Amino acid sequence: MSVKLEEIGKDIPRHLNCLSNENKATRRRSVEALRKETVQRQPRLDPAVLNGAFHELCRPLLSLFSDPVASCRELAISVVGEFIEEVSEPHDFLQVVVPVLVQRLGQQNIVEPMEEARHQLVQLLHRMVQLTGKRVAPYLDDLIKILQRTIVDPFAEVKKESCSCASSVARSIPEHFHMQSESLIAPLIQKDTIAHQHSKVRVAVVKAIGDVIRYGNGKSVDDVVSHLAQLMFDATPVVRQAVTHVIGDWLLDLPDRYSFHHKLIPLLLTSLTDEYPTIQSEAGAFWQDIGEKYASENDKDLKDKMDFEKPNLENYPQGLERPSLGCRTLVYHNFSKILSGITGDLMHSSLVPATRVKSAQLLYTLLINEEGNVTQHLEKVLTTLKASCNDEEKLVQEYIFKSAKLLGYFVTPEIWCRMLLQNIRLAQADGPSDTFPNLLCLLAAFIQGSDKESIQPHVADIVDVIGASSVCRFPATKLQLGLLLVVSSLIDISGDDCRNVSFALFNVLVSVIALHRQDVVRHQAEELLLKLAEVQAITRAQLFQNHLEPLLDLMEESSKNWTQHSEERFVFDTLVIEAGEAAVTVLDKVMKILQVNLDPSKDADIRSKFFSLLSHLVTSSTAGGKGSANGYEKYATTIIRDMILPNCVWRAGRTAEVIRKMAVLTLRILLTEDGFVAPEQLLSIVDELLTQMRSTLDDDGRETRLVSCQVLSRIFDLVGDRLHEDHRLYNLYPDLLKRLDDSSDDVRIEATKTFASYFRCLCKKFQVSTYGGHLEAIFKGLLLHLDDTQEEVQSAVLETLKAGSHVHPDMLLKEIESSRHKLRCTSSCDSLVKFINSLPKPE
Repeated sequence: MSVKLEEIGKDIPRHLNCLSNENKATRRRSVEALRKETVQRQPRLDPAVLNGAFHELCRPLLSLFSDPVASCRELAISVVGEFIEEVSEPHDFLQVVVPVLVQRLGQQNIVEPMEEARHQLVQLLHRMVQLTGKRVAPYLDDLIKILQRTIVDPFAEVKKESCSCASSVARSIPEHFHMQSESLIAPLIQKDTIAHQHSKVRVAVVKAIGDVIRYGNGKSVDDVVSHLAQLMFDATPVVRQAVTHVIGDWLLDLPDRYSFHHKLIPLLLTSLTDEYPTIQSEAGAFWQDIGEKYASENDKDLKDKMDFEKPNLENYPQGLERPSLGCRTLVYHNFSKILSGITGDLMHSSLVPATRVKSAQLLYTLLINEEGNVTQHLEKVLTTLKASCNDEEKLVQEYIFKSAKLLGYFVTPEIWCRMLLQNIRLAQADGPSDTFPNLLCLLAAFIQGSDKESIQPHVADIVDVIGASSVCRFPATKLQLGLLLVVSSLIDISGDDCRNVSFALFNVLVSVIALHRQDVVRHQAEELLLKLAEVQAITRAQLFQNHLEPLLDLMEESSKNWTQHSEERFVFDTLVIEAGEAAVTVLDKVMKILQVNLDPSKDADIRSKFFSLLSHLVTSSTAGGKGSANGYEKYATTIIRDMILPNCVWRAGRTAEVIRKMAVLTLRILLTEDGFVAPEQLLSIVDELLTQMRSTLDDDGRETRLVSCQVLSRIFDLVGDRLHEDHRLYNLYPDLLKRLDDSSDDVRIEATKTFASYFRCLCKKFQVSTYGGHLEAIFKGLLLHLDDTQEEVQSAVLETLKAGSHVHPDMLLKEIESSRHKLRCTSSCDSLVKFINSLPKPE
């Protein structure tokens, strides 16, 4: 429609002429006037009229796109954009506008210096593409030329608008665009573009890539897939969401999607475990639709499976929804290709943690879809799990164990058990390594994923492996934690059927307790002991009663060769200590092992350990109450005669001295505990006992001499006056008198206390005619120290002489008088005489 400008407004021709005026203000006023007379006129002009007017005004306005004044350029671009929106046939102006846009935006260097103006120009181009639709096809080359430059423009708004424009071009003319689409891929995946600091730019780029490839050449998927994969780690959820939408659209509608399934499926499945719930749900919806579409497209191949498929699998893992047949089939056809990439990522610890986390999550999702078909890939999957289950990232560990549980469910125990146990045996033969505990952790997860009925035939094989001494008695924390996981899983899955392997599990738990290096290990093992008892409906004590004897039988033969560092020695210690009262039934076996390892021919280090154990057993045996030793008392004679006294014999060397000290310390504990040794038992071995104590009284070790005095005091207290006529009693006092001159005041004081007990062994019918000389010698020796330089010794001697005065007061008074002149201070003598005179006279 031809329109004369004068008909629209009489001043329009003059304004049009002024567009070329040298004055910038004049040019600007002319543009504003033209806008007011045309596109902003009220009432609004008919679009056809505007179309005709724009034919006359278009070129003059476009010439202002090159105006040296930025404000004029901006205003001209804005007015042209308004005309394009209002005219009836915007496609008529493509031939005029596009070349100008190419000149301003499509050059090698930036022609338009102003960022806002470049943004306006791209907006103008985008709007023309939207309004003209398929009529833009002849100008595709020019559009591509422009977009190649503007997509990499430094200004973020230009980038975003250019990406949106590229999407519109692709959607408008897909039949032509596919020949040129590859030209846009390079600028779109430039680092400054796809990894731009603004998340909105990254979102726009992702959407543009989606449309450019969907409506263009599908081969470009290979060029962009790695970049999109990197964006799955983007910190901004909307970016990850955009990638999810693009991948989902491609898997649904991309013409060549079958060729790229192995590259695109991992990206979509990664979104199923995204931390953002909205992304998870959208990815799930896409995956469901993709599976259904694949199944409908391949219904002939899948007909049998569709007709005979079970709707629900028995004991399907809780919290999971079974994928559709189409989804499972897609993963089945691409599993091996995807698995290779996952394995590479998980086995390279040098990769950033986020990569390993995503890979572990993807493996888990793949296994949900692969189901039992994973059996053919089990060895490779197992290798991946072994390398990653001890990853430093907790989230990686979590998904690795979740994957292992899935394998335990989907793969029959007959297969995975054989393969895993074989790997464990090989790792055991190779010696300690991180692989060993990793395998145990995986074994536990496999067991947790299985069901009770299918795994029961293989429990014995599993227990045989973990119960081997080289496994359960290896003192490494990681390995022990792995063992505890396996035991816990077996108890949980087997329930009361655990009684069939209870002994082996008991052996493992006691071994772990014995050899633990961290408290958390011991705590877990103790809890599992209680759990093992509970599932069998017995108490902890009954559990020990059931298994103590067979376990001690296994140890008895090897106990002859134990050293300080023998693992079985630690297990024995723990076993008898933890058993408590339950050990009463097997004390014969316990004593045999104790006696063998306390033989003087054994190494001093191991004897030292067993003396500590013996002391603990003696103390704990009487903890139940006075006069009760829980069955240990009948072995008191054997312990003293066959275990303690042989180690009290003097031998040269510092090590032998330490052993003698430990022996007399143990003897003191044994004699001190009420109810452990009866006087009759002590009398049966008193000869050997006193003989050896005479030797240890003169030992080089101060503490040995001190404790020997205490031991003698306890012997005298227990036996009492039944020793008064025994010559051994009178053979002993010279050695005690020598201790009064000991280099240690503690020993001297303890010796005086021993004499107090000694005097209580002398009965009231003491025969002066026969033994008076011995008593006289004792009194003389003690009176000599009544004038000791140490006040504590003086006091101790005084108290001892008071105790001795009951034996024969007259003799003591006589000795006091004969010794008084020798003393520097006679106050103690006076006190003693006063005490003796206060004693009641015998009838």
